[in-house]
Formats: sequence, structure tokens, C-alpha cells
Amino acid sequence: MENKLKIEIVKWIDEYELLTMIREKVFIEEQKVTSQLEWDGMDKEAIHFLAFKDKKAVGCARAFVIQNRMQLGRMAVLKKYRGEGIGSALIEIAMTLAKLNQLSGIYISAQCHAINFYKKFGFEVTSDIYLDVEIPHRDMKLDF
Repeated sequence: MENKLKIEIVKWIDEYELLTMIREKVFIEEQKVTSQLEWDGMDKEAIHFLAFKDKKAVGCARAFVIQNRMQLGRMAVLKKYRGEGIGSALIEIAMTLAKLNQLSGIYISAQCHAINFYKKFGFEVTSDIYLDVEIPHRDMKLDF
């Protein structure tokens, strides 16, 4: 049986139920981020990436274009599906979209445990450790 992975670029208004489900499970339930911090009111303006495995929504990320760079964040993969290349596929489609739009690179605020994951794609750490929603993060960037 084939485990088909598909990434779609979606609008919040069309897929907010699936995006909300993934982010609530990962950020609110698993990582204990408060609802007030997770739901920052910026989703309607964002570009959203939604990952499907065998037609089930399993991962997501969101992006904004700020000063000719993509700001990528809210990347989440359901626990059961981690280690299957879904996060990598989300990064790759974000990189492709940024390059197609002739952006100069991507910024992320990475949770410290994920820094080596992003380094595999060429991201470099650009800040000291800081707390965001009580979770240690570092800024990273990838220049094209």
C-alpha cells in the first residue's frame, strides 16, 4: 500500500478546521502553548501549507512575505507522523515558493530541539536562545 504525501498551499478560510486541528494537537495540547498565544489573529493574511498523508491532514506551516523574505512559522506535524519526511516536504515547498516568487530567503524562529533539522536545509542560526511561548527558540535564516 502506498503512503502518498501531498502538500497543498491553502487559504485559511478554506482549510481553517484542518489547520486548527493540527496546531491545537501539537502546540496547545502537546507543547502547552496557550490558546491566546497560538491564535494571534494573523492566520487570515498568511500563506498556509497543509500536508496530507493518505488523504489525512497530518502537518502544516504558515508563511508571510516581509521585506522580500519569507517568514515561516507554525510548522507542526502530528506526533504519529513524525520522522516520515513531512516536515522536510513542508520546508521544501516553502523554499520552492519563495524562490518562484524571487524572494531573497527565509526566516524562521526555530524551537531549539529542531535546529539541526533546519540546518540540513542550509539554515543558519542568527540569534541567541530566547523564550517564545515559554519554549526556547533561536532565529535562523536561509539566503538564496
